[in-house]
Amino acid sequence: MFLRLAQQHRQFVQDLVMNLQALAIVLERRGYPASCYTCGDQMNSASFMVSLGENHLIRFLVSDYGITWTEMRDDRELMKLEGAEAVNQLQELANIVKHSMQVSSGNKALAKRH
Repeated sequence: MFLRLAQQHRQFVQDLVMNLQALAIVLERRGYPASCYTCGDQMNSASFMVSLGENHLIRFLVSDYGITWTEMRDDRELMKLEGAEAVNQLQELANIVKHSMQVSSGNKALAKRH
């Protein structure tokens, strides 16, 4: 049972790392400075960072040791979440990006009609 749980955890971390890499690419394309660094090729840890504006920084760390979301403004920590709460906050960021992409696509479609 424990070996199965350990394997599921490793797979979860790898999936999360791949999604962080994709999110960093999308954010960069949307004009936000973002990065996602991994250690080695095993995809068992990552450091994701994005700047959302004037001195507003998000850092998301994932590894076998844990998951943390840290939000900072003016070099001061505003919020630090761990585990499931950190992943939920990451989903909120992804939802915002997804929504802004849908809005801009809709505006392009309207512009083409006129």
